[in-house]
Amino acid sequence: MITFIGDIAESVPCVEAHQKSSEIYDLFERDLSLEGLVVTNQSQPVGLVMKTKYYHKLSSKYGFDIYMGRNVELLMEKTPLIVDYYMKVTEVSSLAMAREQDDIYDSIIVVKNQEYYGVVNIKNLLIKIAEDQVFIAHNTNPLTGLPGNTLIKEQLNETLGSQRNYTIMYADLDNFKAYNDIYGFSKGDDLIRETGNLLNKYVLLKQREKAFVGHIGGDDYIAILPHYEYESICQAILEEFKQIVLHYYDQEDLKNGYVTVKNRKGIVEQTPLCSLSIAVITNKWKDFKSIEEISEEATRLKGFCKSNTQSCYISNGSILEKDCSVQI
Repeated sequence: MITFIGDIAESVPCVEAHQKSSEIYDLFERDLSLEGLVVTNQSQPVGLVMKTKYYHKLSSKYGFDIYMGRNVELLMEKTPLIVDYYMKVTEVSSLAMAREQDDIYDSIIVVKNQEYYGVVNIKNLLIKIAEDQVFIAHNTNPLTGLPGNTLIKEQLNETLGSQRNYTIMYADLDNFKAYNDIYGFSKGDDLIRETGNLLNKYVLLKQREKAFVGHIGGDDYIAILPHYEYESICQAILEEFKQIVLHYYDQEDLKNGYVTVKNRKGIVEQTPLCSLSIAVITNKWKDFKSIEEISEEATRLKGFCKSNTQSCYISNGSILEKDCSVQI
């Protein structure tokens, strides 16, 4: 659920810096619910007057006499928090809470196309964050704690709609059903969780730019990068997965390189150990118009990956350039 700060902005009166403090006083007195005013210069915000701070200055010794006939710019906050309409609520919250203690409860000014749009008070900001947290909690995978399909779809739509450069990585565990049948659901769940943690480690924690990791369900995952530098990330993920999976098999299975299990027809067969396949799609070579197009491309690429018994990754670019998939 992606919420922009502008979505919860409210309009409050604007005044010019040259207006007298007495006019501000009259506005506050006429509207007792008014918490603050925005000071503008040709539609651009230059300051903020919060009622509580304003009254505090007037209540000081000689304050009423000193300020009432002066311009409002003497009383306004000259460096208020000003954010763009399309900033995410979570990002604005971080900026708001990083302010000085005396300013934490000041309203946040929102601009759109560099012009004043409205304000958001801290109460409404906190309510919205709480609502979003409840929504996220209901739309995360309970096994891994990663965003589930609703949030994945929103992130994909945002990526397609606004991201200039992007890489989408679809990862899944090969031969996972055979592993579950032999070692049980508990260890299978552990492997699914650890694979999700592995993607988090290299996609989220080690990236300076914003990225995304989601759990589609079962042993399927998705990761989104705002750039094309996926090769080193995929290699690192597959290298570490190769070491991780060793701890999930007993020595005999590791020595054999396979497990013996009945297939769906009841026939006993040798199934390779779990590996990790990553289908990589970028818009470097082709623009994608919909999630369905990306999904179809991912399915096609996974077919190439799954022809290998080792962990591997392959991109739509490597297919175009007739390069084979990279095995680890």
